[in-house]
Amino acid sequence: MKIPVFVLSGFLGSGKTTLLLRMLEESKTLGLRPGILMNELGKADVDGLILEGHSSASIEKLLDGCVCCSKKSELTGSLQTLMLRNPDILIIELTGVANPEEIADVLTEPGLLNRVFLKQVITVLDAENFMDYNSLFASDRQLVRTLRRQVEVADLILVNKTDYVHRIRLHQIEKAIRKLNGHAMLVYTTHCRVELQPILEGVQPAQNGPLTVRPIRMTKIRTHPKEPSTAGAESGKRSANSPAPLQTAPSHSRVRTVTLPWNQAAGLTKGDVDAFLQRWKDGLLRAKGYVTFSESGHTHLLQYAGKRSVWEPSFYRGEPYLVFIGIDLDTERLSEEWKRLPGKPLPVEPGPVRRN
Repeated sequence: MKIPVFVLSGFLGSGKTTLLLRMLEESKTLGLRPGILMNELGKADVDGLILEGHSSASIEKLLDGCVCCSKKSELTGSLQTLMLRNPDILIIELTGVANPEEIADVLTEPGLLNRVFLKQVITVLDAENFMDYNSLFASDRQLVRTLRRQVEVADLILVNKTDYVHRIRLHQIEKAIRKLNGHAMLVYTTHCRVELQPILEGVQPAQNGPLTVRPIRMTKIRTHPKEPSTAGAESGKRSANSPAPLQTAPSHSRVRTVTLPWNQAAGLTKGDVDAFLQRWKDGLLRAKGYVTFSESGHTHLLQYAGKRSVWEPSFYRGEPYLVFIGIDLDTERLSEEWKRLPGKPLPVEPGPVRRN
């Protein structure tokens, strides 16, 4: 039997990795063996390390590029490597600027066609920032088109981070979504907390025989009432069950990334870093990485998205670094400013007392 593939889509910082962690937990509960393919725009692997710290699932990583364009040639090989480990399901987490329908095209290639099938495209949206994307990225039509396609082709849409917005805003978001996609299941979440058993219940563990897949039932998921809408019926809308022609244009032509080392000796504080991020907030879409503070010696995971910073304790023991992602990001100037970032002076060890 073919292996079902779940594709996780959504813009930078929307919560895809959080959802993936929850899917891994539910897979373990159901006795499923997941295979994970993660794609990162930057050269450093932040999200993969997060997963490795929480799960023993098989993970393949494609770094420093997007599977919808520059890394597309490597996608088939990575999936084939995962399949050698006999997973029950495959989960692909895309970069935030990837078009999920590109992945559907790859899954129909001869080396994969008889071994996998696209089960579901799940798109995660940032409720606080979703309505601003059209104006924010108005000068990059290809990126706007990609973000729309992330919504249009989804089978399930999670409107995440609802704790940051008013209910009126949620109704505005729903109307905007329904203009693009009239068929997807729509769920409102905080921290991607969603009932996952209905999503995975169609998949049975393969330990005692070939994989079997039952039709999925989504009726157990609670959602807000839908606004009456006739949108979404246009030709060209596609999901896991509706193929579409391949889109070949890059989906992130103006997105730039840079990975910078963390200078622990500078004595920087969280306040220093937050102030730096706020100075770059107009062009900076995402920042993430691991930093170690000299005063405490403790390492933290920093996640910056939507002009908000979240700091979490981490057991990471490698060299600290931060990845910055932005539109038309002046990486050279950012790097220079980062090097000059003033920190809190390190305490001077008291020397011997000199007596006259």
